Amino acid sequence: MTAKPGWLHRQLPGIIALVLVVTTFMVARLPETSAAEKSVMAKDFKFSPMSIAMPSGFKQQEVRKVNQDYKHIDAWISSVGAAIAMNDVDADGLPNDLCITDPRIDQVVVTPVPDRNGDRYPPFALNPGVLPMNGQIAPMGCLPGDFNEDGRIDLLVYYWGRTPIIFYTKPGAKKLDPDCFVAVELVPTSTSGIYEGPQWNSNAVTYEDFDGNGHADILITNYFKHSPVLDDRVAGGVEMNDSMSDARNGGEDYFFLNQGKGKFTMVDDALPVEVSKGWELGAASADIDGDGLPELHLANDFGPDHLLHNKSTPGKLAFEEIRAYGSPVVPKSKQIGNDSFKGMGEDFADLDGDGLYDLFVSNITTSWGIEESNFHFLTKAKDQTDLRNKLNAGEAPFDDVSGKVNTAWSGWGWDVKAGDFTNQGVNQVVQATGFVKGYVNRWPQLQELATANDQLLIDPVFWPNVTLGDDVGGDHTMKFFVRGADGRYADLAPELGLAIPVPTRGVATGDADGDGRLDFAMARQWDQPVYYRNEAPNVGKAITLCLFHEDTPGSPVVGAQAVATLPDGRKVIGRVDGGGGHSGKRSNDIHLGLGDVSGPVQVHLTWRDRAGQRQEQDLQLTPGMHALLLGAQAKEK
Repeated sequence: MTAKPGWLHRQLPGIIALVLVVTTFMVARLPETSAAEKSVMAKDFKFSPMSIAMPSGFKQQEVRKVNQDYKHIDAWISSVGAAIAMNDVDADGLPNDLCITDPRIDQVVVTPVPDRNGDRYPPFALNPGVLPMNGQIAPMGCLPGDFNEDGRIDLLVYYWGRTPIIFYTKPGAKKLDPDCFVAVELVPTSTSGIYEGPQWNSNAVTYEDFDGNGHADILITNYFKHSPVLDDRVAGGVEMNDSMSDARNGGEDYFFLNQGKGKFTMVDDALPVEVSKGWELGAASADIDGDGLPELHLANDFGPDHLLHNKSTPGKLAFEEIRAYGSPVVPKSKQIGNDSFKGMGEDFADLDGDGLYDLFVSNITTSWGIEESNFHFLTKAKDQTDLRNKLNAGEAPFDDVSGKVNTAWSGWGWDVKAGDFTNQGVNQVVQATGFVKGYVNRWPQLQELATANDQLLIDPVFWPNVTLGDDVGGDHTMKFFVRGADGRYADLAPELGLAIPVPTRGVATGDADGDGRLDFAMARQWDQPVYYRNEAPNVGKAITLCLFHEDTPGSPVVGAQAVATLPDGRKVIGRVDGGGGHSGKRSNDIHLGLGDVSGPVQVHLTWRDRAGQRQEQDLQLTPGMHALLLGAQAKEK
């Protein structure tokens, strides 16, 4: 009679292990969407790829020159820098201008969307003019925004090897060309011809009114610490990450608080050091709890991502990190704020149709390589008030459902953008993937590196060769995740002709031709960027909102939010995105898919005016494009 408890006690570890194995197997074998089902789903979508005009006359390269200590991994060091943004730079009322960073020529190019009006101006490269430069600088991305609040869209360019430059658009510019911009330093530095200032290595930025004073601020995050990464004349002065899962030796992050009219003040102590010195490849912001202050998410390579609850006041930044509490059933790396995955990009969007912002994070998810998973965090709250109360209490009401809904594994992920491409009130997810394209497989060496002692990682000499001709995930293809009726997603990129085996980096979205359908453009690393015109055959109705400040028509009200209530009670949400993610920037318009509505719908707007006062208003709007001026109230432009 006494033997049974002892037997059970001895066998309990094995029983638990068996249960875990069976559970894991059942999760892993969740049903896949069949080819026939994908074919049916794909009939709702159609994209026509179009070549983007690029300027000629620049010397082409296949890999960048790098610090001598990085020479054996120069392809790895050269694996970022392809970026794309879609916006209305020429003020014609449509986001049909592209700002592209092209590593092949290390130039930032302004070019029109290749539509029927694609000959509006010839493509050209931005010219920094008299600002100091040198041969060890490379652009990493382009952020559009009205930084001096004059009603014209300007372009902020961030680099490896120097601090950012703002290219202000001249107010009277009628046609885009190199002479219509004036280059100004974001960080005042030497005015000599050779740049000798701080060697920032920036890879992710975002633009939001973080302190709630009515003026949008800039966040610049850095990847490598300030160092001569691209200086092939020297050896040393550089290092790699000091951990594969908890690296804290990256470049520092800086906020630039906007006092109005382009007067920025740099703040370098708003984030704790352990947060600020992560290896950021992505930054995104959105007011997820509805208090008028945008939250911030930082996607870190080699360490935990950070979700920061905004508690700022005008002129004073304050953030509180939100982390999930330990769970006996949820692995640490699947808990928000505790992960050790390789965060590459992210986007806030309503992914389950409950009217609340969720969060999708790209990671490295390669089978037989580094098989982590993407994060598909769903917000678990009744409404924004409930969410705000939970965040204020330090709770993290976010569940990763990526495995359950089939978005966990996609390859080497980068930028990601959600959007409603058929106007049915449901978001799809576009994801850039792939790393280094070549012909010598370096995955085995990379796997060895991933298991190496952290004490060795910081020295580049211990890293395996990844140079021109080597391949790591070079055949990965972009993903186009579509949610099915059962809530699970299918990647329809192959069915839609989007699955091209070329490493991609940045995704930009916007209704470039004003036809009510969301288009997108893709930046490809060491290859030609491509524009995808949306020609979906059976789309629903949509509202496009162009929201501008009343005192400066043409200046987007960054951070403004819109909630459309559909006849069936569903709520569709959108915001004026200041430009987050990895290296792709969506337009400043709000696109709300409505489905088959037959008349006007109620749209609830919330925003901050130039004085920093929160405003809200209910409007009855018909499908189509609406340009509104926002001050104390909303008015038709």
